[in-house]
Amino acid sequence: MGSIAYGIHSVRVLLQRSPQRVRQLWLSSSRDSASRLQELRALAGQAGITVVDADDTQLDRLADGERHQGVIVEIAPRAGDPETQLEEALESTGGSPPLLLVLDGVTDPHNLGACLRSADAAGVAAVIVPRERAAGLTPVVRKVAAGAAETVPLVQVVNLARTLRDLKDRGVWLVGTADDAARTLYDVDLSGPTALVLGSEGEGMRRLTREACDELVSIPMAGAVESLNVSVAAGVALFEAVRQRRSREGKRKRKKGRGGRPPAPPAPPSSFLPSSLPPLPLSVAPFLRYNTRLRAAFPVRAVVPTPCRTCVFWHQGDIIPQGD
Repeated sequence: MGSIAYGIHSVRVLLQRSPQRVRQLWLSSSRDSASRLQELRALAGQAGITVVDADDTQLDRLADGERHQGVIVEIAPRAGDPETQLEEALESTGGSPPLLLVLDGVTDPHNLGACLRSADAAGVAAVIVPRERAAGLTPVVRKVAAGAAETVPLVQVVNLARTLRDLKDRGVWLVGTADDAARTLYDVDLSGPTALVLGSEGEGMRRLTREACDELVSIPMAGAVESLNVSVAAGVALFEAVRQRRSREGKRKRKKGRGGRPPAPPAPPSSFLPSSLPPLPLSVAPFLRYNTRLRAAFPVRAVVPTPCRTCVFWHQGDIIPQGD
């Protein structure tokens, strides 16, 4: 048997996103009436995937005793070598600055699954991990990731330091996290092509990984604990990058929309404006504050600033015509 995945969320995403990779689907015969399992059965039928009804004992054996929620699939591995997967991930950003997550030495599958879930929510192009001495894409990782393992490429590389150098050659800025860093996460620009690099909870980044980083930052801690769980730290760092990118994009759109100047209020139709008018009596002068084009048609002596209580557009004061 090939690789397996279990859990309702992860299996649903597999059937929706990559049905060609699913070889077989096992469903619990004792829970078959559940609506969520019926949905998975329908998705498998649409894709022409074989569905096997199994009892819980058989499913427990396939899942090695892990909680499977009554559903297991056998899946084919992803095609392509790590370099090709990373190349495709970088090209999939559609011209936007890529955001990558690099995990050095994270061995807990629950932490890796949680990092994948945060990476999917933050729009990360790929998560990069070393092939040795690190957690891989196990069934536990897939279940904790709740479907994110099928949407975010997990690129397992042989030489992490060499991969980081290749990313630098592509113009990706490497920002590593370290407790002893002088600058904080909120002091650096993460809006460009960026790879956030995190190490394991106990030892942090390895020496070669740390030396490959362009910049080291820390996450400021206000409480008694010295550090965060790596999956929590990854979420904090990723969404600070998301915040900066959205802020910069919003400013760019606002500036483009107004051409660098505040938007002008709507002007009245030109048919309302006579070509020439005599000086206006003081009794009707306040009406001129509503429109600058009307004001231009009358010779005035002064503009007296006053709050406008009736007009939401113009707040430039009353007009005192000449001769009054």
